[in-house]
Amino acid sequence: MPLPTREEALALLKEYTQDPRLLKHMLAVEACMRAYARKFGEDEDLWGLTGLLHDMDYEKWPSPETHPLKAAEILRSKGYPEEMIYAILSHANYLQHIAPRKSLLDRALFACDELSNFVIAVALVRPSKSIHEVDVAAVKKKLKDKRFAAGVSREDVYAGAEALGIPLDEHIAFVIEALKPVAEELGIAGTQELGAAGAGG
Repeated sequence: MPLPTREEALALLKEYTQDPRLLKHMLAVEACMRAYARKFGEDEDLWGLTGLLHDMDYEKWPSPETHPLKAAEILRSKGYPEEMIYAILSHANYLQHIAPRKSLLDRALFACDELSNFVIAVALVRPSKSIHEVDVAAVKKKLKDKRFAAGVSREDVYAGAEALGIPLDEHIAFVIEALKPVAEELGIAGTQELGAAGAGG
């Protein structure tokens, strides 16, 4: 069965998720997954849709008893590929006993999940609210501040880069770049154009 289109996947996502913050998170993970698929020569649509749908059940079923098991059940009923469903199950640390991360797809989803959230948080505290003003040093500095974006697991950020076999600095830089093309959708485009225009005045 062919992979559903992005439009179909987005419609399915919006059936179960209305929270704008959650939707932005999934768009961010999708962007990072597509970028990593291109880097590794993998199927960009498969990787992208895995990122887009990985938390599709979280708004309605957030408990570890149901998330992301409910997503797996829904996606299976719609004919989504098992490879994608497995990766979505494996991104939960508490499901490692039934879905340990094995493939590059599994590891990339885990690596992009927490870090993309964190990079967005760093962009949003910039006066310009712009991803274009975020660099690796700024992200690493904030990672050391336990009070900042306290809900983001630092352990998962570090473990994600390690799982991919990519140095943390390189992984952070990659995620920053991957988010730039979707900055407008994510609300982190800031006032870059205005700033650039005013710079020469």
